Amino acid sequence: MRIAVAGATGNIGALTVAALERAGHHVVRISRSLGVDLTTGDGLDAALTGVEAVIDATSYTGADRHDTVAYLGTTTRNLLAAEERAGVRHHVLLSIAGVHRIEGNAHYAGKREQERLVTESPVPWTIIPATQFHDFAATLTSWTEQDGVAAIAPLLVQPIAPADVADILTEIALGAPQGRYRDVAGPEPQDLVDMARRTNDARGHAVKLVPTWSSLLGPEMAGDVLLPGEGARIAPTTFDEWLAKQQ
Repeated sequence: MRIAVAGATGNIGALTVAALERAGHHVVRISRSLGVDLTTGDGLDAALTGVEAVIDATSYTGADRHDTVAYLGTTTRNLLAAEERAGVRHHVLLSIAGVHRIEGNAHYAGKREQERLVTESPVPWTIIPATQFHDFAATLTSWTEQDGVAAIAPLLVQPIAPADVADILTEIALGAPQGRYRDVAGPEPQDLVDMARRTNDARGHAVKLVPTWSSLLGPEMAGDVLLPGEGARIAPTTFDEWLAKQQ
């Protein structure tokens, strides 16, 4: 198949490209750095010529709710419109488990806007809600670290390996559209602070962690809010197995 990956140079996007290529498919990489701009639509029509399915693994790291919704809304509209013109038969969106349970987070608001646009589009679709990734905790501390100290929220998560996410995206894109897919998650709940400590230790990065709520991750995410829903698909790779490869 000829499959396009939006966000192809990002963490999940690059792993998905690799998974598709290992399976023998022709991959079209969609990224601004590769000459295709989702914010303007430049290069999209040419990129999607002959494409049968599109995997949207784009992300946005801004903390402002308005900016995040505007960015992800614009890129999704442009992508879906180009897919409709090209006759794409399947749009696969990577979303977040529990995205409709959390109101205050900018990224969640942006993903909800993406989901709304996808469900209203004439392009057949599958939305895959995933839990946080195994590298999520260390990524958070890299954003907040100052002078060797990093703040991190004391959250309970059930993280999934990025490579497992890529494999699931690949599998779903090769099949028929399924609408809203069940949550996908890793095999075990984890404490986010402990995940950050262990990951940074494995990578040889010394940082003092300060558990605290923030504007990015507040108390509305506490308890089981971030855990997968009933009937979730459980991916195989444990956090310990992923962590062993970080050393």
